Amino acid sequence: MYYEIRRYRTRPGRREEWVRYMEDVVLPFQTSLGMDVTASFTDEEDEDGYVWIRRFEDEAHGKALYEAVYEHDRWKNEIGPAVHGLLLVEESVVTRVTPTPASPLR
Repeated sequence: MYYEIRRYRTRPGRREEWVRYMEDVVLPFQTSLGMDVTASFTDEEDEDGYVWIRRFEDEAHGKALYEAVYEHDRWKNEIGPAVHGLLLVEESVVTRVTPTPASPLR
């Protein structure tokens, strides 16, 4: 099992709009295809910062979910372009982490 911690920066002043879009569109879409979204956060130290966490059972599970989401026509034609309009995509940072043996997220 592993997690992705995904850190994004919105275009200046657009974080509220981003959070609404994530909660109304992106998260429901991804979870409807099986994505396990563990949490989402706004950054208290960066007015344009946003962080979310996704969980995967293993490499095969992650690959299958990536294909289901990012190869989907709706993502390619609607959601993906909207995401690029709201985020500074080139500043995104994705960190893959594995829980320690005593972690409650195991």
